[in-house]
Amino acid sequence: MTEKAIIVEKLEKSYGQTTVVKAISFSVAKGEIFGFLGPNGAGKTTTIRMMIGEIPFSQGSIQIFGHSIPQQIKQTKSLIGVVPDHQNLYDRITVRQNLDFFAALNSINIKRVDTVLEEVFMTEHQHKACNDLSRGLRQRTLIARALLHQPSLFFLDEPTSALDPHSAKLIRELVKKLKNSGTTIFLTTHYMEEADNLCDRLAIMNLGTIVACDEPEKLKKKFGRKTAMLEYTSKEGLKKEEISLASESGRQQICNIINSENLVKMHTREATLEEVFMHTTGNRWTVDSDPEE
Repeated sequence: MTEKAIIVEKLEKSYGQTTVVKAISFSVAKGEIFGFLGPNGAGKTTTIRMMIGEIPFSQGSIQIFGHSIPQQIKQTKSLIGVVPDHQNLYDRITVRQNLDFFAALNSINIKRVDTVLEEVFMTEHQHKACNDLSRGLRQRTLIARALLHQPSLFFLDEPTSALDPHSAKLIRELVKKLKNSGTTIFLTTHYMEEADNLCDRLAIMNLGTIVACDEPEKLKKKFGRKTAMLEYTSKEGLKKEEISLASESGRQQICNIINSENLVKMHTREATLEEVFMHTTGNRWTVDSDPEE
């Protein structure tokens, strides 16, 4: 049986008469990258804040490596690293000084700072004031700070948001490296391709509930469109047509085109995680949105 890093059962959070997280349940296995997706206002940030003991919850239970939250939050502090969606650094001092200060506060060997600077490719930037850093360099500094105490569980909230392609690629490579070292990753992102490429499993949240949870490939097979794109000649000239593979009529139409010997080109169209996301969440605004997001 796979060991669990996180077990959430029937978790709820209400603000007054509004329930923003509605009896959700899920688990995260040790060593996996678990994606947590959903539109703005779905309840993702509130859920994370409850899991790390930052805010109380109304009902349900949370266990982190077997420790109940919030009752045993002290036992989990050393096990968890958090990179928030806001970049809270001391801007007037350097990257190195920020990390040295955090290490001293948490009784971490100062040599560990050199290690994490190298891990996040920040050694050459360590003497720059944080106020002078690009968004990508600031994000890598935040990740370095969260890695100082070598957490077993790493929360990453939108780590590549608004980053240039090079910076985003470096952070995705770092996430993979952390997983390979045995770290459990809890990742939120709005980039479906990123979630598809990184996550072992993922949950999609909408209107405070989890509407889908599985491996990306299984979700795409379940919710994605099954079509083929055909290019063929006809009386009107060259035609391109996308035809469903899910219906008998669609499959028969494809056979007819192939048998007519007019087919020029054909390829199946793979489902995307974006289609799964849109299918499960819909394209709509909601009035009972999460005040945390």
